[in-house]
Amino acid sequence: MLLQCLGFAACQPGEFFKSFEKEDSVWGSANWDHTPRKLSWCYKKLDPASGNTYDTFFFIVDLHAITLPYETQQLSKATRETAAIYLACGVDTSKASVFVQSHVRAHAELMWLLSSATPVGWLNKMIQFKEKSRKAGDENVGVALLTYPVLMASDILLYQSDFVPVGEDQKQHLELTRELAERVNYLFGGRKWKKLGGRGGTIFKVPEPLIPPEGARVMSLTDGRSKMSKSDSSDHSRINLLDPKDVIANKIKRCKTDSASGLEFDNPERPECNNLLTIYQLMSGRTKEEVAQECQDMNWGVFKSILTDALIDHLHPIQVRYEEIMSDSAYLDRLLAEGATKAADIADATLNNVYQAMGFLRR
Repeated sequence: MLLQCLGFAACQPGEFFKSFEKEDSVWGSANWDHTPRKLSWCYKKLDPASGNTYDTFFFIVDLHAITLPYETQQLSKATRETAAIYLACGVDTSKASVFVQSHVRAHAELMWLLSSATPVGWLNKMIQFKEKSRKAGDENVGVALLTYPVLMASDILLYQSDFVPVGEDQKQHLELTRELAERVNYLFGGRKWKKLGGRGGTIFKVPEPLIPPEGARVMSLTDGRSKMSKSDSSDHSRINLLDPKDVIANKIKRCKTDSASGLEFDNPERPECNNLLTIYQLMSGRTKEEVAQECQDMNWGVFKSILTDALIDHLHPIQVRYEEIMSDSAYLDRLLAEGATKAADIADATLNNVYQAMGFLRR
């Protein structure tokens, strides 16, 4: 798959300018390799039973997917498959909208406007860009890899988000988003905007991070100190949501462990042990304390068996639902079209404010 993540934004229903000023909204991303649990955590934050009701928007970030070399014939196919995956993971379309990032043009337009206010030095500090460009070489790295944090900022700021559920590795990009929002507000907001006929005040909300208590960063099966990622050249480094049972069993059987006795969390000398216990905790739904007690005296052979079963049991209903969705292309296309229309109404309003505050002649 070319697409690894899905972003989502949520805002209070009703007149969105008013609700954006007074109510919370949430934007976040979900990693492909541990999506089910991360989505369930995000939904818990958005649960109407807790007193929060939101219009929620999930989107497949196909514009982000082209920052590295890719197969053009696979992009649209991967986009549809990724949308189906997230629907299969439990996104309720009666409460949320799902769309494709490139279908709402405000994402790319706002990125360009934000780029004009983004110092190059901020982007040069991004750790992920440094790592990927060093591996690929300058001649093989496009400008998009350097500037995609600005697109990520656009994804967030378009929906006037208050909170962003992120993994530990994305905190730096969120900090850039916060700094960029503050910079644009200072350069173009307030009285300057009001003199141009705008409402004045801040153009963007400055979002805060929300980091889930467990599983914020699931690590590679082959190296407990590296993030689990679809960009890793080895498929054995990760569990894909559509992996068959035998593939899951083989990956867990071959995953890196250590020679110490017993199993334990939070030992810096045993990163693989901590990672595999965390995955089991996420898949089983148990607390950290329950898993620690259950597994403390296990050997690796026994533990790998129960971890394999937990992964298979957790992913099976998702895989079944995925096949159902993919077999009905009209259903999927309709959901994506409806989601894009609803998202564009909100995104375009924010974009028009930015154009006005920056002094553009509007037709």
